[in-house]
Amino acid sequence: MVENSRELKCRCPWLDESKADYVQYHDKEWGVPVHDDATMFEFLILESAQAGLSWYTVLKKRENYRKLFANFDVQAVAKFDDDKVEQLLLNPGIIRNRLKVKSAISNAQHFIEIQKEFGSFCKYLWAFVDNKPVVNSFDALSDYPATSEISDKISKDLKKRGFKFVGSTIVYAHMQAAGLVNDHSKSCYRRQEVIDGYD
Repeated sequence: MVENSRELKCRCPWLDESKADYVQYHDKEWGVPVHDDATMFEFLILESAQAGLSWYTVLKKRENYRKLFANFDVQAVAKFDDDKVEQLLLNPGIIRNRLKVKSAISNAQHFIEIQKEFGSFCKYLWAFVDNKPVVNSFDALSDYPATSEISDKISKDLKKRGFKFVGSTIVYAHMQAAGLVNDHSKSCYRRQEVIDGYD
């Protein structure tokens, strides 16, 4: 019965519905507006780790990242030292890229600086979209952009603040994941559900 109900639902064209965990992520998390810094930090670390890889590759390693990155406690990650970096690089449960691991630590430090300046990272980030999700209208996979004017602006500002692995493409993917943009396709059953959730 579960399989049948899953098949009856129309979902976004980018989704590989043969992967149950990917479907779960799409149905429960992707595009839902995030307003707590802990989740925002988690998505930012995972999106940065994704650079040059598929999102599903990172998604499969998410639980390992949670264990190894102090459950995405930004204060704890910001204090990781060189010994911790070496320890992390020995673990096949994450993307073992030295630059990405080190950037996760420095990004945590800059994340805290933004929290201090704006009260929260979410407050800083949501201001770029006037505190309301941008709702797009896409049909085919080819309709989806890799970047936007807003992601360009956020990327530029984050880089100016010292963040790494935050190019416009990564930032746009982060905006999609954290619901700053609702990019569920027009035919996707989640599009209206997400809209109803914040209207």
